[in-house]
Amino acid sequence: MTESLDATDWAILAEVERDARIPYTELARRVNLSPSATTERVRRLEAAEVITGYRAEVNLHRTGYPVLAVVRLKYPGTRHEPLHRLLAERPEILECLRTTGDDCYVLKVAATSTAHLEQLVDALAQFGSTTTNVVLSQTLPLRGPREPRASTVG
Repeated sequence: MTESLDATDWAILAEVERDARIPYTELARRVNLSPSATTERVRRLEAAEVITGYRAEVNLHRTGYPVLAVVRLKYPGTRHEPLHRLLAERPEILECLRTTGDDCYVLKVAATSTAHLEQLVDALAQFGSTTTNVVLSQTLPLRGPREPRASTVG
């Protein structure tokens, strides 16, 4: 589907990403379409699974999880089901990416304290060696891709 996204689709994606609760009438105004055409475009993007959902951004600090960390895990072996069970059981594990390279997994975790983070890292360490980095600040918030720019190399 990526090759069939036009500039209007990319504009819709940018606006919906900025505010997932934007009314179709306002979205239509911002992307210069009628509300019905905008609604149809959004539905097409959802059906094609370009838009896969809508979410609220939660302030971790205000919910009692002020410690954010990235944990890298080297997981020896091929039986990953026990780790997957732990991921499902621990809500403080916010994201888990399976990666190539020295680390098998990269996890984004939130903790109530450094002691809580230590307990979480200990739970993960049963699966392999870990490296933990505490996040000091979020320089760039999570975002989706942007419309590809035409190459100026020629």
